[in-house]
Amino acid sequence: MSDTADRYAQLADAFLARVRAVPADRWDAKSPCQGWTARDVVAHVINGHRGILAAVHGTSPSPAHGVAVSPMAEAPAVEPGADLAAAFLDCRTDMLAMLRDPASAARPLPGGPLGPVPVEQAVDVIGSLELLGHTWDLARATGGDEILDQDAVTRTHQALLPHHAELLATGAFDESVPAPADTDVQTAFLCFIGRRP
Repeated sequence: MSDTADRYAQLADAFLARVRAVPADRWDAKSPCQGWTARDVVAHVINGHRGILAAVHGTSPSPAHGVAVSPMAEAPAVEPGADLAAAFLDCRTDMLAMLRDPASAARPLPGGPLGPVPVEQAVDVIGSLELLGHTWDLARATGGDEILDQDAVTRTHQALLPHHAELLATGAFDESVPAPADTDVQTAFLCFIGRRP
């Protein structure tokens, strides 16, 4: 398995663990993402995965497990009783298969905050941002474990620094907020991506 696939699997597994830990009565809880519930956060991550995979394979994303399809930066509709863990697990499986295939992983994505880069690079940087940020969002919304992998946080934060303007230009990311002096790496990262830990 490639290093990118290893890193992706670690972050995806951490996100999946938070999804599986959500109490049944907390799916409608407000998240740190304005206007989104905990359910919306998970649906958005699923939708983003499907969009990337569809772009790589030249197909259109399809609804499954009760989760609809929407533009990538949005949160798709979720049917009552949808199995969000199963929906994300399918996406995780497909993403790992793509990252393990050198030809697929090398395919350039048409755009995004990093520009036209191989999908493997986009997953390693923007995908890590999405998984780390939304793992924290979900945990904060539902009373789950908010502690993120510190090495992944540091690596992702450093990789994003040169692309901050491009991230903001997408409209999908909030302005950074000032981090407290001498803060820990997780708080610094969360402030950088516009969260208020």
